[in-house]
Amino acid sequence: MNGEPIVILLVEDDDGHAEIVRRNFEDSLLANTLIRVADGQAALDYLYRRNGFSDPAKSPRPGIILLDLRMPRVDGLAVLKTIKADSSLSNIPVVILTTSEAELDIAKAYESHANSYLVKPVDFTKFAELMKTFGYYWLAWNQRPR
Repeated sequence: MNGEPIVILLVEDDDGHAEIVRRNFEDSLLANTLIRVADGQAALDYLYRRNGFSDPAKSPRPGIILLDLRMPRVDGLAVLKTIKADSSLSNIPVVILTTSEAELDIAKAYESHANSYLVKPVDFTKFAELMKTFGYYWLAWNQRPR
């Protein structure tokens, strides 16, 4: 981060939500690369450079992961636990971005070492504002070791 462009891995199965995230980052002029995968298995394949993601040039290590919870194949909590249990991945910040406001989901996410938990607003304008604020905080202002 530190003002340098980073790769953002968006793990999101909802095309509409993914488009809101993509457009917001473009509109905010945040110079980062957004890579989207549509389910938890694809996220793990990306992170471990398996299947279609074996080329490191096409699957660069993300500087942050935006992770939905409710997804097909492998759910977000399982992906989060796998990331945080692996010393080669555990330092990547993982921000949960989900529709679930359930206290149990929030507790499980933090117990599994999520770095943040954001609930997607139903209102488009509020969702866009959340993404703008997220972008500035995590991608522009937040400082991390190199």
